[in-house]
Amino acid sequence: MNAAVAHYRAHQTPSPAALVERHSELVRRIAHHLAARLPASVELDDLVQAGMLGLIEASRNFQSDQGATFETYASIRIRGAMIDEIRRGDWVPRSVHRSYRSIVAATREVEQRLGRAASAQEIAQALEVPLAEYHHMLEDAARGQLVSLEAHAEEHDGEPRIAAAAGATPAREFMQGAFRSALGDAIGQLPEREQLVLSLYYEQEMNLREIGAVLSVSESRVCQIHGQAVLRLRARLGDWGREDTLAGEPT
Repeated sequence: MNAAVAHYRAHQTPSPAALVERHSELVRRIAHHLAARLPASVELDDLVQAGMLGLIEASRNFQSDQGATFETYASIRIRGAMIDEIRRGDWVPRSVHRSYRSIVAATREVEQRLGRAASAQEIAQALEVPLAEYHHMLEDAARGQLVSLEAHAEEHDGEPRIAAAAGATPAREFMQGAFRSALGDAIGQLPEREQLVLSLYYEQEMNLREIGAVLSVSESRVCQIHGQAVLRLRARLGDWGREDTLAGEPT
Protein backbone atom coordinates (compact mmCIF):
# COMPACT_ATOMS: atom_id res chain seq x y z
CA MET A 1 0.00 0.00 0.00
CA ASN A 2 2.78 2.43 0.92
CA ALA A 3 4.47 1.82 -2.45
CA ALA A 4 1.21 2.50 -4.28
CA VAL A 5 0.69 5.75 -2.36
CA ALA A 6 4.25 6.86 -3.12
CA HIS A 7 3.78 6.09 -6.82
CA TYR A 8 0.50 8.03 -6.88
CA ARG A 9 2.05 11.07 -5.20
CA ALA A 10 5.08 11.00 -7.49
CA HIS A 11 2.92 11.10 -10.62
CA GLN A 12 0.13 13.35 -9.38
CA THR A 13 -0.05 16.77 -11.05
CA PRO A 14 0.69 19.44 -8.41
CA SER A 15 -2.12 21.79 -7.45
CA PRO A 16 -2.31 25.19 -9.19
CA ALA A 17 -1.17 26.90 -5.98
CA ALA A 18 1.86 24.61 -5.74
CA LEU A 19 2.75 25.22 -9.40
CA VAL A 20 2.57 28.99 -8.90
CA GLU A 21 4.73 28.88 -5.80
CA ARG A 22 7.29 26.58 -7.40
CA HIS A 23 7.65 28.68 -10.59
CA SER A 24 7.39 32.25 -9.30
CA GLU A 25 11.11 32.76 -9.92
CA LEU A 26 10.51 31.87 -13.59
CA VAL A 27 8.34 34.99 -13.85
CA ARG A 28 11.13 37.23 -12.54
CA ARG A 29 13.68 35.61 -14.86
CA ILE A 30 11.52 36.24 -17.93
CA ALA A 31 10.70 39.77 -16.74
CA HIS A 32 14.38 40.65 -16.36
CA HIS A 33 15.14 39.23 -19.79
CA LEU A 34 12.41 41.34 -21.39
CA ALA A 35 13.23 44.46 -19.37
CA ALA A 36 16.84 44.37 -20.55
CA ARG A 37 15.66 45.11 -24.09
CA LEU A 38 13.00 47.71 -23.29
CA PRO A 39 13.09 51.43 -22.48
CA ALA A 40 13.56 52.42 -18.83
CA SER A 41 9.96 53.70 -18.81
CA VAL A 42 8.76 50.09 -18.65
CA GLU A 43 8.64 49.11 -14.97
CA LEU A 44 9.99 45.70 -14.01
CA ASP A 45 7.26 45.35 -11.39
CA ASP A 46 4.60 45.80 -14.07
CA LEU A 47 6.12 42.97 -16.07
CA VAL A 48 6.29 40.74 -13.01
CA GLN A 49 2.67 41.47 -12.11
CA ALA A 50 1.48 40.64 -15.63
CA GLY A 51 3.68 37.55 -15.69
CA MET A 52 2.25 36.29 -12.41
CA LEU A 53 -1.23 36.50 -13.90
CA GLY A 54 0.05 34.49 -16.86
CA LEU A 55 1.55 31.93 -14.47
CA ILE A 56 -1.72 31.61 -12.56
CA GLU A 57 -3.61 31.08 -15.81
CA ALA A 58 -1.07 28.48 -16.90
CA SER A 59 -1.37 26.64 -13.56
CA ARG A 60 -5.13 26.40 -13.98
CA ASN A 61 -5.09 25.25 -17.61
CA PHE A 62 -2.04 22.97 -17.70
CA GLN A 63 -2.62 19.34 -18.62
CA SER A 64 0.32 17.06 -17.96
CA ASP A 65 -0.68 14.61 -20.70
CA GLN A 66 -0.32 17.14 -23.54
CA GLY A 67 3.37 16.43 -24.27
CA ALA A 68 4.97 19.53 -22.77
CA THR A 69 6.47 20.27 -19.35
CA PHE A 70 4.77 22.83 -17.17
CA GLU A 71 7.78 25.16 -17.36
CA THR A 72 7.64 25.16 -21.17
CA TYR A 73 3.89 25.79 -21.18
CA ALA A 74 4.08 28.42 -18.43
CA SER A 75 6.96 30.28 -20.09
CA ILE A 76 4.83 30.85 -23.19
CA ARG A 77 1.88 32.06 -21.10
CA ILE A 78 4.05 34.30 -18.92
CA ARG A 79 5.89 35.94 -21.81
CA GLY A 80 2.65 36.40 -23.71
CA ALA A 81 0.99 38.06 -20.72
CA MET A 82 3.92 40.47 -20.37
CA ILE A 83 3.89 41.37 -24.06
CA ASP A 84 0.13 41.91 -23.98
CA GLU A 85 0.48 44.21 -20.98
CA ILE A 86 3.13 46.34 -22.66
CA ARG A 87 1.13 46.53 -25.87
CA ARG A 88 -1.92 47.70 -23.93
CA GLY A 89 0.25 50.41 -22.38
CA ASP A 90 1.14 51.72 -25.85
CA TRP A 91 4.34 53.37 -24.56
CA VAL A 92 6.03 53.56 -27.97
CA PRO A 93 5.70 57.04 -29.58
CA ARG A 94 4.22 57.08 -33.06
CA SER A 95 7.36 58.80 -34.30
CA VAL A 96 9.30 55.63 -33.41
CA HIS A 97 6.84 53.51 -35.39
CA ARG A 98 7.26 55.82 -38.37
CA SER A 99 11.06 55.63 -38.11
CA TYR A 100 10.83 51.86 -37.88
CA ARG A 101 8.81 51.58 -41.07
CA SER A 102 11.08 54.04 -42.87
CA ILE A 103 14.21 52.10 -41.95
CA VAL A 104 12.65 48.78 -42.98
CA ALA A 105 11.58 50.22 -46.34
CA ALA A 106 14.99 51.82 -46.95
CA THR A 107 16.81 48.62 -46.00
CA ARG A 108 14.67 46.57 -48.36
CA GLU A 109 15.13 49.03 -51.23
CA VAL A 110 18.92 49.25 -50.86
CA GLU A 111 19.46 45.52 -50.47
CA GLN A 112 17.23 44.66 -53.40
CA ARG A 113 19.05 47.19 -55.52
CA LEU A 114 22.56 46.14 -54.48
CA GLY A 115 21.92 42.42 -54.03
CA ARG A 116 23.78 42.32 -50.70
CA ALA A 117 23.52 43.44 -47.08
CA ALA A 118 23.24 47.22 -46.87
CA SER A 119 25.68 49.17 -44.71
CA ALA A 120 24.54 51.73 -42.16
CA GLN A 121 25.93 54.50 -44.35
CA GLU A 122 23.96 53.29 -47.38
CA ILE A 123 20.72 53.11 -45.41
CA ALA A 124 21.32 56.57 -43.95
CA GLN A 125 21.86 57.93 -47.46
CA ALA A 126 18.63 56.30 -48.64
CA LEU A 127 16.82 57.97 -45.73
CA GLU A 128 18.60 61.25 -46.51
CA VAL A 129 19.78 61.70 -42.92
CA PRO A 130 23.27 61.98 -41.38
CA LEU A 131 24.80 58.73 -40.16
CA ALA A 132 24.66 59.86 -36.52
CA GLU A 133 20.94 60.60 -36.83
CA TYR A 134 20.37 57.21 -38.44
CA HIS A 135 22.11 55.49 -35.51
CA HIS A 136 19.84 57.42 -33.14
CA MET A 137 16.76 56.41 -35.13
CA LEU A 138 17.97 52.82 -35.19
CA GLU A 139 18.48 52.63 -31.45
CA ASP A 140 15.06 54.13 -30.72
CA ALA A 141 13.43 51.72 -33.17
CA ALA A 142 15.31 48.76 -31.70
CA ARG A 143 14.18 49.56 -28.16
CA GLY A 144 10.66 50.35 -29.36
CA GLN A 145 10.00 47.10 -31.14
CA LEU A 146 9.15 45.07 -28.05
CA VAL A 147 11.31 42.34 -29.43
CA SER A 148 9.12 42.27 -32.50
CA LEU A 149 11.08 39.43 -34.08
CA GLU A 150 10.41 37.28 -31.03
CA ALA A 151 6.75 38.25 -30.98
CA HIS A 152 6.47 37.38 -34.68
CA ALA A 153 8.21 34.06 -34.09
CA GLU A 154 5.76 33.28 -31.29
CA GLU A 155 2.86 34.13 -33.60
CA HIS A 156 4.04 31.47 -36.04
CA ASP A 157 5.87 29.14 -33.69
CA GLY A 158 4.78 29.83 -30.14
CA GLU A 159 2.04 28.12 -28.22
CA PRO A 160 0.91 26.13 -31.29
CA ARG A 161 4.08 24.05 -30.73
CA ILE A 162 2.01 22.28 -28.07
CA ALA A 163 -0.08 20.72 -30.77
CA ALA A 164 -2.70 18.99 -28.71
CA ALA A 165 -3.30 21.98 -26.46
CA ALA A 166 -3.48 24.47 -29.30
CA GLY A 167 -5.35 22.35 -31.80
CA ALA A 168 -2.69 22.82 -34.48
CA THR A 169 -3.82 21.92 -37.97
CA PRO A 170 -1.58 20.48 -40.70
CA ALA A 171 -1.83 23.80 -42.57
CA ARG A 172 -0.69 25.76 -39.52
CA GLU A 173 2.13 23.32 -38.82
CA PHE A 174 3.26 23.74 -42.42
CA MET A 175 3.25 27.54 -42.03
CA GLN A 176 5.23 27.28 -38.80
CA GLY A 177 7.82 25.11 -40.51
CA ALA A 178 7.99 27.40 -43.51
CA PHE A 179 8.50 30.45 -41.29
CA ARG A 180 11.27 28.75 -39.29
CA SER A 181 12.99 27.81 -42.53
CA ALA A 182 12.68 31.32 -43.97
CA LEU A 183 13.88 32.89 -40.73
CA GLY A 184 16.86 30.53 -40.55
CA ASP A 185 17.86 31.33 -44.12
CA ALA A 186 17.54 35.07 -43.49
CA ILE A 187 19.64 34.91 -40.32
CA GLY A 188 22.29 32.93 -42.18
CA GLN A 189 22.63 35.78 -44.67
CA LEU A 190 23.21 38.46 -42.03
CA PRO A 191 26.67 39.96 -41.47
CA GLU A 192 28.69 37.82 -39.05
CA ARG A 193 28.59 40.30 -36.16
CA GLU A 194 24.80 40.63 -36.39
CA GLN A 195 24.44 36.85 -36.35
CA LEU A 196 26.64 36.71 -33.25
CA VAL A 197 24.60 39.35 -31.42
CA LEU A 198 21.33 37.55 -32.21
CA SER A 199 22.82 34.25 -31.05
CA LEU A 200 24.04 35.71 -27.76
CA TYR A 201 20.77 37.55 -27.22
CA TYR A 202 18.18 34.92 -28.12
CA GLU A 203 20.00 31.60 -27.67
CA GLN A 204 22.34 32.44 -24.78
CA GLU A 205 19.81 34.89 -23.28
CA MET A 206 22.47 37.49 -22.55
CA ASN A 207 21.37 41.09 -22.10
CA LEU A 208 22.75 44.04 -24.06
CA ARG A 209 25.29 44.98 -21.39
CA GLU A 210 26.66 41.44 -21.20
CA ILE A 211 26.97 41.22 -24.98
CA GLY A 212 28.76 44.57 -24.99
CA ALA A 213 31.31 43.16 -22.55
CA VAL A 214 31.88 40.15 -24.80
CA LEU A 215 32.32 42.30 -27.92
CA SER A 216 34.15 45.12 -26.11
CA VAL A 217 31.63 47.72 -27.28
CA SER A 218 29.07 49.89 -25.49
CA GLU A 219 25.57 48.74 -24.62
CA SER A 220 24.26 51.42 -26.98
CA ARG A 221 26.33 49.98 -29.83
CA VAL A 222 25.01 46.47 -29.15
CA CYS A 223 21.48 47.86 -29.26
CA GLN A 224 22.24 49.37 -32.66
CA ILE A 225 23.70 46.13 -34.00
CA HIS A 226 20.75 44.14 -32.68
CA GLY A 227 18.29 46.66 -34.08
CA GLN A 228 19.96 46.63 -37.49
CA ALA A 229 19.83 42.84 -37.57
CA VAL A 230 16.15 42.71 -36.62
CA LEU A 231 15.18 45.46 -39.06
CA ARG A 232 17.17 43.76 -41.81
CA LEU A 233 15.27 40.53 -41.10
CA ARG A 234 12.01 42.45 -41.16
CA ALA A 235 12.87 43.82 -44.57
CA ARG A 236 13.61 40.33 -45.86
CA LEU A 237 10.63 38.63 -44.19
CA GLY A 238 8.09 41.33 -44.96
CA ASP A 239 5.82 38.89 -46.80
CA TRP A 240 5.07 37.10 -43.52
CA GLY A 241 2.90 39.90 -42.16
CA ARG A 242 1.99 43.56 -42.21
CA GLU A 243 4.89 45.58 -40.90
CA ASP A 244 2.85 48.00 -38.82
CA THR A 245 1.39 45.01 -36.99
CA LEU A 246 4.79 43.44 -36.47
CA ALA A 247 6.16 46.68 -35.14
CA GLY A 248 3.37 46.81 -32.59
CA GLU A 249 1.73 50.01 -33.79
CA PRO A 250 -1.91 50.24 -32.76
CA THR A 251 -4.38 50.08 -35.63
